[in-house]
Amino acid sequence: MIKTFIRKNILPLIFLSLSVIIAVYYNNRLPNIIVTHWDMQGNPNDYTSRAFGLFIIPLISLFSFAGLHFLPKLDPYKKNFSQFEQYYRQFVIFILGFFLYLQLITCLWNYYQNFNLISFLVPSFTAIYYYIGFLLSKTKRNWFVGIRTPWTMESDLVWHKVHQLGSVLFKISALIGLLGLFFPKLAFFFIIIPLLSSTFFLFVYSYYIYQKNHH
Repeated sequence: MIKTFIRKNILPLIFLSLSVIIAVYYNNRLPNIIVTHWDMQGNPNDYTSRAFGLFIIPLISLFSFAGLHFLPKLDPYKKNFSQFEQYYRQFVIFILGFFLYLQLITCLWNYYQNFNLISFLVPSFTAIYYYIGFLLSKTKRNWFVGIRTPWTMESDLVWHKVHQLGSVLFKISALIGLLGLFFPKLAFFFIIIPLLSSTFFLFVYSYYIYQKNHH
């Protein structure tokens, strides 16, 4: 059973291990107080102790992996989940890789302090958006993954239509987000506004499709 778990989760486990290794490596190489947050222009605006700053991401990664791994097992729609499980596992890899990347660039910034963090953050967020768009096109009705509104959860038809459109919108949001590379001062808005707009539109759209097909 343990061997099967390791085999199916080899990359997430490697990422978790690397996250701990990075924290240990930089523990004696960074100042006692490090930067852990930046404003929309990439200027430092929050600090914390070195130990907390270095080891918080490994802890977040561990709890995220545990939740992402075990919660779907509680889903009443387990049969549906099994139909897109392979894509979901890839999503878990993306998320843990994203956390590892954040940890690495945080450590590098605190070590060198000579590069624009925004230019490194934009591609990572857009990559997550794009893969979410891909994942949405593969999902079946379930309680943990996807656009879960009262209306998508009531109907396979509504779920399908909303997630097909959601797939397109999230991919478009990813491409819009890349504009932040060319306009760093507006990067935050290119990342957040398309995401919020797409989410709100899909919520309304799910209601519209449900009313159209069930009345």
